[in-house]
This record gives sequence, C-alpha cells and structure tokens, in this order.
Amino acid sequence: MLFNEFCLICERVAGTTKKLEKARILADYLPALSDADLVIACHFLAGNPFPLADQRVLNIGGALVRDAVREITGVGADEWERLLVTWGESGLAAAQVLPGHGAEEPTTTLLAMQQFYIELHRARGPSKKRPLLVALLRRLTVLEATYAIKLMMGGDLRIGLQEGQLEDSLARLANVPVGEVQWTNMLLGDIGETAVLLRHGEQHTVRLRMFRPLKFMLASPIQDPQEIRQSITGRFFVEDKYDGVRVQVHKTDERVALFSRTLDEVTHRFPEVIEPLGALPGEFILDGEILAARGDQILSFKTLQARLGRKVVSDEVQAAAPVIFVAFDMLYQNGTVLLEHPLYQRRTRLTQLVEAGGYTIEENPVYGAPVTPSLQLLVRDVSRIDALFEAARARGNEGLMVKDPDASYRPGRRGREWLKVKKAFATIDVVVVAVEVGNGNRRHLLSDYTFAVRRSVNDAELLTIGKAYGGLTDVEIQELTTWFSAHVIEDRGRMKIVEPHIVLEIAFDLIQPSTRHSSGYALRFPRIVAWRHDKPATEIDTLDVVRQLAGETVL
Repeated sequence: MLFNEFCLICERVAGTTKKLEKARILADYLPALSDADLVIACHFLAGNPFPLADQRVLNIGGALVRDAVREITGVGADEWERLLVTWGESGLAAAQVLPGHGAEEPTTTLLAMQQFYIELHRARGPSKKRPLLVALLRRLTVLEATYAIKLMMGGDLRIGLQEGQLEDSLARLANVPVGEVQWTNMLLGDIGETAVLLRHGEQHTVRLRMFRPLKFMLASPIQDPQEIRQSITGRFFVEDKYDGVRVQVHKTDERVALFSRTLDEVTHRFPEVIEPLGALPGEFILDGEILAARGDQILSFKTLQARLGRKVVSDEVQAAAPVIFVAFDMLYQNGTVLLEHPLYQRRTRLTQLVEAGGYTIEENPVYGAPVTPSLQLLVRDVSRIDALFEAARARGNEGLMVKDPDASYRPGRRGREWLKVKKAFATIDVVVVAVEVGNGNRRHLLSDYTFAVRRSVNDAELLTIGKAYGGLTDVEIQELTTWFSAHVIEDRGRMKIVEPHIVLEIAFDLIQPSTRHSSGYALRFPRIVAWRHDKPATEIDTLDVVRQLAGETVL
C-alpha cells in the first residue's frame, strides 16, 4: 500500500471533528491493508514510527529538519522561522516551500517508509541523518513529505486522532468490546500487533511480556480535601507524594530493568538499586519512585537531577546524589497479572515481597534501605488530610496521594481513584517580559509567558525567574495575545520581547537555584493563578522576596 494513501486518510480524519466520522474513515481504510501494512499504518496513526514499547528513538529535532529543507529549497533562515511561527510545526512549514522540489507522483510504500525510519534510527548524529532525510524528501510528494516529517518529530500527527480513538475504531472493526482492545494493547505496548491479533480473533492469546513497560496510572489533582468524597466514599489510603523520578521495575531471575514515565529504559542511571531489587524473590513488576536520599533524609529533586540525562553515572555522582527506590504498587507477580486486583491486595503482596527480601517494614517512614515500600496509612476522616499534608512536607516530599483501596490499576488513565493533594508553597507577583507562539491549535496565540521580578524595591531591573502557560481562560489568552501583539519590543521569531506591563500571580511548589534565569533562581511547577489587572509592574515582588522564600537569610 502506498504511503500517499495513508496521508490522504490522515487528511480526511483531520477534516472532521466528529469521532464517529473519524471511525468510519478508518473502517474504510484499515480492512484493505495486508497484515504487514496494518501494523505499520496503526503505528503511524498513533503518531510514531515505532510501537510504544519499542525503545528506538529517531533523535530528530527541528534544526535538522530545517537544515534539510533549506538544502533542498534554498529557503532563507528568516523565512523558515516565519513559516514555522505561522504554521506551528515543521511538517506544515515544509509543505509551503517543497512544491517543485520533490516527486510529482507518489511511489513510496508504507513498508519503504518504515524501512527509512529504521535506517534513520541507525544513523548516528546529524551529519549521518541529514543526507538520508534530504534524499527522502526529494523522492516524496509534498503531502507525503508533510506527514513523513510529522512522524519523525514523533508523538502526534495533529489530525485529532488519539490512540484511544484508534482503539475504539479497531474494536468496531473486530466487533468486540473496546476493553478487549485496550487490554491487548496495554499488555503488548504495540497497537499494530494488537490490530493484527484482533483481525484474526487471537487477542485472547496475549500474555504480559516482561521488559515491555506498561503505561503508568495517573492521579487527578485536588486542593480541597473535601473533593475526596466526590469519588471515594469510605476509607482511603494516604501516601506521601514523592518529589523524585517515577519508574517501573521489571525483574526476572536473569534481569532487572527500570523504565521511565516515557517508557524509556533508565536502568543505567540508578545502578545501586539494581542488586537490592534483584535480591527480591520471584518475577515482578513494581511501580514506584526513585528518590535522592542519604540515611533517613530525603534530598531535593535538584540533587537527583545530577543523575538525569547521563549515559554513565560515575562513582562521584553516586556519592553526591545517592538514591533509593520507594515502591507503592505491584502490577505483576510470578505469572499473575494484578492490574484488575484491588489496590489493598496488590499492596499486601508488595509488603510481603519486600519483607521476604529481608527489609523491615516499620510504622514510621524509613528511607535508609535501598528498597522500601511507601509509607501508607488507612484513613477514614478527611479532616486529617491537612495535618498529614504538613507532615509529608516536613519529610521533604511534595504533598499527599489519596487512593481508593478497591481501585484496579488503570495503565495510562487519569481517573479519580488516585488523587494528588498539592498546595502551592507560595505565590509571587511577576511581570511578563517575553511571550512565545504556541504549538498546534495554539499556533495563532501567544500563550507561553516568560516572567521576571524586580532586583529590589529601589532597582527596577527585571530578572527572569520562570515560564508558565497554564491557568488562564481561553478568553484571557486571546485578550493577552491581542495586547502582546501590539506591544512587541523585539521580534525573535517564535519569541517576542514585550513591554513589561502585564502582571501575573504565579503559584509554585519550590524555589531552587538555577543558572537558566537571570535571577539565579527557578520556580518548580509554576502555574498562573491570576492575571493581576489591579497591580502595576512597579509593585511586583523583588529578588529579596524570592531569596526569603528559598530559605535564605536576606540582610
């Protein structure tokens, strides 16, 4: 099957907002594909060249696409930047300048496109990848090139089709409940293989595969403890919400592996927990958090950041940023998939596993052991939440998790069975000094705001301290876009330096030193609380306020 036909289907899907119409379009297209093409098409429709559980990544950035398109078309750097701002993504920007530089008629097949992405993955570094990309774009039509670029950038074709809708379409085609499709896809981590099994009625043969990470269950945020009663009527579990790196542990007799929230293997970053995890009996999959800790003291996330992004973690880094693994859920054990088991049963198994490994479970949180279960309390009274929250903060953690003891584990789903109780550490008033053009549906809006504080009460120099984009209404964003567009001091393409007039109230969870911003500090999890129409820029907070909130003594 030609890749062009896939692209035409994507155009039709993008052309309607109706879910049933999208499903009908896919129902017309997918049955005509061979098994091999069906696998590829489903991967591509999900927005990626490879299956979700596949560890391969292309490492293609916007700069590489830009350079390849400029080599083919001769488009200037400024014009490319203008196109990127106008169209919001590299694929559509390229489509404006590629006519006359590629194929007139489509000849590339789905299989050939898959093979190209495999070759692109194998090529190491921009100097090896760029010639491959240039050669590909020269032999594709403009429409094919648009979607080829979308796919290599990864994650979303921006045609209004999410993986859940694709699962629903496959369920309709196979005439089975969508839950069967979700379960099969969850166990495999491969929507393409799932589609073929459904076609042949073989989805019930699927078994969980170790070292193919499952999506993580997610929690819904709340601030008022009374919100707990909207979804949990009886007793509930309370755990600390840790400020670490969420990981999923897969362990067999032969191997231990750690996977991140993005389903990438990160075992090499935390070598000191591998042997303790390997010493625990049997096969299992655990959900938990890597924390920086020394003795019984939780260290800051900034300490843990020294581990992230490294291919090799030296002895010096391990000594400076020691880590432990805190487990809070068990998803599989010795041939039994536990996802549908209630949480209280999964937790009992987890506790028994850790005890069998020789680690003592105590009433109070003990972080000295390399592997430990999370502190968990069974609570009946919502009024206890505030005190428990403050105790968690005192232990160096972000806040609290509230969980329904009867809840199943729902990979990739954000429901009300898990709730995260988070309260802003404080708020500060800042002024917006720069804005950026949004992506996708926000490409016509200025929606990413860089903000600053004053150096002091008597010194009006503005020092940047962070960036935020969430918290305002659509109406406010549109109103601010109009204002910022009329008050640009310097146009840097996607970024616009604007007159420092708009004051925002920003909430955050932590202030930490940072070389990224001119203030020397950064806010952790900043979010916009309010647009302060009532406050002039002369009354925003100062660097001294930031230092005080960071726990420093200000003379």
